[in-house]
Amino acid sequence: MDSKILILGGGFIGSRLTEAFECDISNRRINSFSDAQDEIKKYRPQIIINCIGYTGQRNVDDCEQDIDNTLSANTFIPVMLAEIALRNNIKFIHISSGCIFHYDYGKNQPISEDKQPDYFDLFYSRSKIYAERALDVLANRFNLLTVRIRVPLDSRPHPKNVLTKLIKYKKIIDMPNSVTYIPDFIKALKHLINIDAKGLYNVVNKGALRYPSLIEVYKKYVPDFECKVIDYSELNMDRTNLVLSTDKLEKSGFKMRDINEVLEECVKDYIKY
Repeated sequence: MDSKILILGGGFIGSRLTEAFECDISNRRINSFSDAQDEIKKYRPQIIINCIGYTGQRNVDDCEQDIDNTLSANTFIPVMLAEIALRNNIKFIHISSGCIFHYDYGKNQPISEDKQPDYFDLFYSRSKIYAERALDVLANRFNLLTVRIRVPLDSRPHPKNVLTKLIKYKKIIDMPNSVTYIPDFIKALKHLINIDAKGLYNVVNKGALRYPSLIEVYKKYVPDFECKVIDYSELNMDRTNLVLSTDKLEKSGFKMRDINEVLEECVKDYIKY
């Protein structure tokens, strides 16, 4: 890419994007406006991609007990970075989450970007909603792009990869869910940057994944693996289960693959690591 990109946040998504874009990354902990401004002066980017976020040490339930870190990483920092970006005439891209909606499988169509987030049951979700709503208003006037990903699936082992999680837990639910396959996400983000997209985009694969389908593919390559399908109620956790629309992304000129088309590719690459 011609534009100079700076990734902020060296976690799962930040590390993958840094490799894909071959760009600078800053792992500096941002505590203030001046901290962020220092990074701007150091790297002089034309585009900032914010991958800073907090999902808890174990899972999102930790966010309920660590409100300060959750609010700072998921709400205050994205809004502060957006302000710094617009003051410095830098394009700002924020990696958000689709886990911010209630969903009725019997009534709802895939959720478009026009629908207002309404899932306040988890503090993690609330913190994501706060930032997204503020950035969405700013995007009406400034060069801001927010991309929602959901349940990241990757072809490489990582604690945040849903395949790694399912293998570890050995208990899975059977509900259709929107999933973001990371290799496709990288391609989609490059496209959105190339067209200088602004506003809000769902960046998930088409269709919906049932976790048993993914595990069946995995068992083709690891026949001894065993797991148990459980009812969602047995989780005894507040979680979002939903399907996001990809219509807006596709109308922008990017054709996203159906999630069920990538499972074989994903697992074959995954087991090589």
